[in-house]
Amino acid sequence: MLTTLHTPYTDTRAGDLAWCLGKEPLPALATVDLDLKGHRTTTIKAEMRLLGASHQVLIHASGGGCSETVACMSGSSTPLPLGVAKRIGDWEYEFAARVETLSPSTFAARAQELLELVAHHPNVLAGQFPGDPHALTAMLVQRDPAGHAGDEVHWRTWHAYPQEGRLVTTRSRVTGLT
Repeated sequence: MLTTLHTPYTDTRAGDLAWCLGKEPLPALATVDLDLKGHRTTTIKAEMRLLGASHQVLIHASGGGCSETVACMSGSSTPLPLGVAKRIGDWEYEFAARVETLSPSTFAARAQELLELVAHHPNVLAGQFPGDPHALTAMLVQRDPAGHAGDEVHWRTWHAYPQEGRLVTTRSRVTGLT
């Protein structure tokens, strides 16, 4: 789902983003709930939450839950890491982030490609902020295809900052969801 948000940026710079695991659901501007069915009988529930300060992804399965937040969080002591690997109960969680600084024309082209990618995908939540068509946050959550040894959910996010020409992309994965 692609939506136009009727709120100004809370994020002012890509460098203000912080990362956190285990945070309770925060107030959201938009949400999408997914039932991710796979080759096993287990249904994994995913909730994508578009925050005024970026994103939150919640994963729930019979073996537990996981909450990832990437946002501008006052008082946060954990800046956006380049990579993380953690164990959450019986699950394995991995996170990677990349920040790119792009020329204005390259940034505009990449933002447009991203909008086309997410516009009609059923497992997407994306929001455009007012004032600039390239000011956006997007999330794409998918379950690992059938046939792999263990159940896995992975997601990607994009946070676009046109005022500074920076694009923050993240990739996350939770495995062992059987």
